[in-house]
Amino acid sequence: MPMKDKNVAGILALFLGWLGVHRFYLGQIGRGIVYLIFSWFPLIWLIALIDAIVLLTMDQQRFDEKYNGTYPEAYRRARQPDYERTRRHRRPVRKRVDYRRSPRKKIEKREVRKTSKANPYKLNGLQKFKDYDYEGAIEEFQKSLEIAPTDVATHFNLACAYSLTEKADMAFKHLELAVAHGFKDFNKIQQHPALAFLRIQDQFEDFVENGYRTRAELPPADDENLLDTSPDLLDQLKKLGDLKEKGLLTQQEFEEQKRKLLE
Repeated sequence: MPMKDKNVAGILALFLGWLGVHRFYLGQIGRGIVYLIFSWFPLIWLIALIDAIVLLTMDQQRFDEKYNGTYPEAYRRARQPDYERTRRHRRPVRKRVDYRRSPRKKIEKREVRKTSKANPYKLNGLQKFKDYDYEGAIEEFQKSLEIAPTDVATHFNLACAYSLTEKADMAFKHLELAVAHGFKDFNKIQQHPALAFLRIQDQFEDFVENGYRTRAELPPADDENLLDTSPDLLDQLKKLGDLKEKGLLTQQEFEEQKRKLLE
């Protein structure tokens, strides 16, 4: 676009300003049309004369900034740091994540749904436990063990339910099984409100000292071994495996008895 000259604009305003020619020259088409429409009014002559005086006396830099769109270098340099500082300190816009459509959320929901279908009794037991139906919770947890006999949480929940119903022997049994299958939160055993009845029993201290077991060690293999009723080695090993699956033997006890049989 060619540069406008303020002297040319001023001369056009002085002689042809009443027709709006100087406005057309400066690129102000709308104003030029207005001047042209009201060109027969005497007042438009006075306005054109004022425009001519203003244009001819206007500073060249001011004229260029207004009509040629040019800015001095110092002006651009003064504005640049502000722009960079604005960009540097502009708060980043965080992208909102729809967790309902997140792939990870879908996987977690799918896993929970799969677990619920595989073992619904565990969830039923937890619900009944929350509803203070401890007998019903025990029944559901026992059914859950038929599907997952080594589930740590189910054994611990059974211990709590039996403790709340004041059945200490069964509570000790399932608490021992929970520890044997990997339960490690021993502070929970000492602090959980549902196990309060168990903690006031006389045998609780011995239970803790024995490593959360109701017996210190297995009977000797020569005298009172549980496998004495079966003289055949294969039958004894089978029975030994059955005892381990039922939770009556820990993995360490199972290996020790197996070693004695093989010797």
